[in-house]
Amino acid sequence: MAKRISLFLVLFGFMISASVPTRAIAQGKDIVETAVAAGSFKTLATALTEAGLIETLKGKGPFTVFAPTDEAFAKIPKADLDKLLKDKEALTKVLLYHVVSGKVMSSDVVKLKSAKTVQGSDVKISVKGKEVMVNAAKVVTVDIEATNGVIHVIDSVIMPTAEKKMAPKSDKKY
Repeated sequence: MAKRISLFLVLFGFMISASVPTRAIAQGKDIVETAVAAGSFKTLATALTEAGLIETLKGKGPFTVFAPTDEAFAKIPKADLDKLLKDKEALTKVLLYHVVSGKVMSSDVVKLKSAKTVQGSDVKISVKGKEVMVNAAKVVTVDIEATNGVIHVIDSVIMPTAEKKMAPKSDKKY
């Protein structure tokens, strides 16, 4: 009986740790290395490479990156994503719209109504219950620290005002 209870507790603990996003700290890695090591930002890494922004985000910073996962990029219709990846100027604007100067931890983000991005436009920040939203994207993991800033993972790609022509509605997310 004790053996069964121990096994149950081990399995239960594993299920909890596997299903709940937790705060992570990247030991000695910058934002780009941290994202690549996570394994769920391959499309973001490709986009950063295409836009020529790898060295920027490996720079001193600090930066706060609202990082869309591969699943977030998969919400964009393939033709639109392919077109965006080939348009370096538009791609750069979209990617820089996900970056804020400075290291803004989640405890600070939730106090903000908006934040000015490196792209130049503001993102809207709102708290709905226990959910934090950046425009229409939900923040799913917070405070992944890197040597040159912090990453907050979002479930959608957000588009700056100038790029909203790709989206059917003004607060569209992918």
